[in-house]
Amino acid sequence: MTLKKLLALSLLSLALAPAAQLAQAQLAQAQDAYPASRVSLVTHSSPGGGTDVFLRDLVKHLPLKTNFAIENIRGGSGATAVAHVAKSPADGSVLYGTTPTYIQTTLLSKPAVGYDGLDPLAIIFIDPEVIYTRAESPFKTLAEVIAFAKANPGKSRWGASNPASLERIAMERLARAGGVKVPIVSHEGGADQMIGVLNGTYDIGVGEIQELQAQLEAGKIRLLATLSETRLSGLPQLMTAKEQGLNVVVRKFRGLASPKGMPDAVAKQWEEALRKALASPAYKTEYTKEHLTPMLLGREAARKFTAEVAQETRDSFKELGLLK
Repeated sequence: MTLKKLLALSLLSLALAPAAQLAQAQLAQAQDAYPASRVSLVTHSSPGGGTDVFLRDLVKHLPLKTNFAIENIRGGSGATAVAHVAKSPADGSVLYGTTPTYIQTTLLSKPAVGYDGLDPLAIIFIDPEVIYTRAESPFKTLAEVIAFAKANPGKSRWGASNPASLERIAMERLARAGGVKVPIVSHEGGADQMIGVLNGTYDIGVGEIQELQAQLEAGKIRLLATLSETRLSGLPQLMTAKEQGLNVVVRKFRGLASPKGMPDAVAKQWEEALRKALASPAYKTEYTKEHLTPMLLGREAARKFTAEVAQETRDSFKELGLLK
């Protein structure tokens, strides 16, 4: 090959290099691009409720290239929201914020579309439940609440979330463990329940730290117990219900589910995005403050986990006499 030909080939290679680099960049960008320009994250929770707060915090740290909107669809203890998501396109544009409530609603209410009408996409956190009262309340421990209910039949009222929620069942279990009969009033979300506790309508309420955080920092409420197996690392002074003689432990998860038929590639994008979000120092500071425990499970593992929780819940309901 002559020197002239070598020079020509070199010049051609230099000319093609930027084009090749551009093509590679465009391919990478296409792979990173999310298939929907807008994603609605649906919850049955009212604004300010636990799942509402969780989703609003999460989207601030997701690296997915799309726009997010939180959609609060109330009614039917979550059944209305689940049915809405199940009928939505399976292109990643509509997802549901999951908690055990959507399993419990299905088992207790038998709605037209149950938890199994959605496809678990990810499990993200384990979220501890706590019992709280207003700051002016005379109760300093959960044991004192039980003692008052026993000594004053008909004078106690407890608040809870919607009838099929994990929180409502937890309150029923507390009453049974304490040997008391107390009216437990349900609400569509934690924010509505909070009002009843603050104004003295209810002796106690139940919820997650993240939905209680503002009132805690303002000194408006007092925590009486955690329903976790052990004390919370961030609140070592807060006793468990078990330590106060009430053997009630609650395991609450937070995750996402999609309409059935979402492509594997989109599910993978979510798993990678969630992994990056959980590793973000800014988000880690937030969820640590809210006492959330990361437990990232991708779609396959989330499907298995959800099935296991559903079976555990079914067995628990049978034990409580709620299911035959």
